Amino acid sequence: MASFRSVLREDQLQCSICLDVFTDPVSTPCGHNFCMICLNECWDSSLHCRCPMCKEEFPTRPTLRVNTFIAGLAAPFKKSVQEKSSNAANQLCSKTKNVFFDTYTHCKPHKTTTKLVRQKLMEPVENLENYICQKHEGPLELFCRDDQTYVCQVCTKGDHKTHNAVSIKEEILDTKAELGMINAVVQQMIQERVRKIEEIRQSTELYKKTTEMEKLDSMEIFSALMHCLERSQVELPKKMEEKQKAAERQAEGFFKDLEQEITELKMRNTELEQLSHTEDHLHLLQIYPSLCSPPHTKDWTDVTITPHLSVEALRREIIQDVLNNGINKFVFLELKKIQEHAVDVTLDPDTAHPHLALTNDGKEVTCENSKKNLPDNPERFDRCVSVLGKEGFSSGRFYYEVYANEKTEWNIGVVRESVNRKGQITACPENGFWCVSLDNQAGCVALDSPAIPLSLKQAAQKVGVFVDYEEGLISFYDVDAKSHIYSFTGQTFTGKLYPFFSPGLAKNSAPLIIYPWASHFMQTKF
Repeated sequence: MASFRSVLREDQLQCSICLDVFTDPVSTPCGHNFCMICLNECWDSSLHCRCPMCKEEFPTRPTLRVNTFIAGLAAPFKKSVQEKSSNAANQLCSKTKNVFFDTYTHCKPHKTTTKLVRQKLMEPVENLENYICQKHEGPLELFCRDDQTYVCQVCTKGDHKTHNAVSIKEEILDTKAELGMINAVVQQMIQERVRKIEEIRQSTELYKKTTEMEKLDSMEIFSALMHCLERSQVELPKKMEEKQKAAERQAEGFFKDLEQEITELKMRNTELEQLSHTEDHLHLLQIYPSLCSPPHTKDWTDVTITPHLSVEALRREIIQDVLNNGINKFVFLELKKIQEHAVDVTLDPDTAHPHLALTNDGKEVTCENSKKNLPDNPERFDRCVSVLGKEGFSSGRFYYEVYANEKTEWNIGVVRESVNRKGQITACPENGFWCVSLDNQAGCVALDSPAIPLSLKQAAQKVGVFVDYEEGLISFYDVDAKSHIYSFTGQTFTGKLYPFFSPGLAKNSAPLIIYPWASHFMQTKF
């Protein structure tokens, strides 16, 4: 006869809460069986007293007593399970592959039941088999850094014996540390891009404001041109009529003179005809000398009226006036914008030629007859009577102004820091000089290659110098006349650029004076 144990299966004597063989089995009024501790803890943790299997709710909590019959049936199975458990104490809980690992009713026995205490719990996962070594059926508790794979303890004694295997916890900590560093880099990249977005946004806003200002300036220029054109449109017909009337008056004068001469010539003609028929030979011979030549008259060969030529000249004059007005307005607005980049320049005494005298504030320079006893340092000009500003500029834009009142000679501009300061110097862009010069004989000249004479109505009394380092542009302006003097364009700069001043020789005793923009800014501020 088959044994009683062979008829029963282990799963028929399992508690549906802890999924283990019954310990102190009890029965509910509905007929389902559970471990006493499992059922009590289930009811203690719930607001309702119901069967965990069929969910039948009981009005009062039943009194539980151990079912000795079921306890006797479960005893042999329980002993067998305890023997197997002692051989697999460190294995993962294999009874819970198809249930939630984090349920209180399942985890509790692992903390209280003797045979389950040594088992290792893990977070709930969908595919538990992925966390068990397929070769040795042990838990994957280690990580092989050489092969970048999970291994169990047995693996480290075989194929991975010589490999660098660490606990998963250690590998996770290292990985998380690396992730932290990567995350820090990503965060920095995010911040950089956020800053770049803000920078682009600000640049866009600035560009928008600049565009609006440019539009207003352009409208102002065109308005000035339109006003000038409208005025000229009214004035031109008036002036043309005036020219026509002047031509008519001139013609009337010519008519009067011509008619007078015609009258005189007719009278002479009558006299000559009468004499040609006279019989008084004595009278003819006596009066002939006074009549032998034509009467005195004007030479009318080159006399003409040219109204069309006068009108064309007038039209050119008006068009030129309109263009000049537009250019002057444009330069005026350009100067206003350029002066926003004004810097306060101070003269550098260490670069000044010994014949130059500087004021204490470093704003004026004059050439004197006497030569000062100064150290011949590398920065000082020894033959070219010049001086540099203290401040050098290697980027962006800057602008400064120089008074040259009553001076007949000067040289103003900017120079490269590395220019030659000893001996004879030829000022030109190739040598690092970008200057405009005024000479009493040659007039105003741009010291380009070659030098370019400048046609100015009069010498500038206040010279503005503007530099755009990145654009390679240096422009000079007559500030008082609001006119452009000359521009060096398409230049390439290296290193710092310094303002350059040469007040001419001692006979030209008036100083060059640098406009004090710092004082101007202070006055504007207050």
